[in-house]
Amino acid sequence: MISQAVTAEDRQHDFDFNFGTWKTHVSRLQHPLTSATNWVEYDGESMIRPVWNGRSSLIELEVEGPAGHIEGIGLRLYNPQSHQWSLNWANSSEGALTRPMVGEFKNGRGEFFDQESYNGRAILDRNGFTSITSDSSRFEQAFSSDGGKTWETNWAMTFTRAKEEPR
Repeated sequence: MISQAVTAEDRQHDFDFNFGTWKTHVSRLQHPLTSATNWVEYDGESMIRPVWNGRSSLIELEVEGPAGHIEGIGLRLYNPQSHQWSLNWANSSEGALTRPMVGEFKNGRGEFFDQESYNGRAILDRNGFTSITSDSSRFEQAFSSDGGKTWETNWAMTFTRAKEEPR
């Protein structure tokens, strides 16, 4: 596990572990918040590059699976006043940024939250980064329709650092 024990001033480097090219496996729950249990799988690649000396980063995701093709782009922004990050996301099928998730890393885990509407219901949305090493990490998204008492994971990604091809 990479140490995440840094001061508030150093929080701007929380996502440094994530820079580079990654083999990415996505598991997506087809119908969140319906008691459904049918998951679909995708495989592909993510590329994450630093911007503003690591105080921001751009993410490109492209995965393919039996349920189709997903392309997404993310922008992570560090707020030096609050020492928190905002996670901004858009997928190619909608072409618009979602509401930002806001949060931070503590004890080797990143947690980010947002309140939004899903199928006409007010829900809480949580994103989490865990199992962080220099060559792998895990991301999960979960929804709560009961104010955060219970959470249902509906999207999980595992990242494995892509090996550089010999020249």
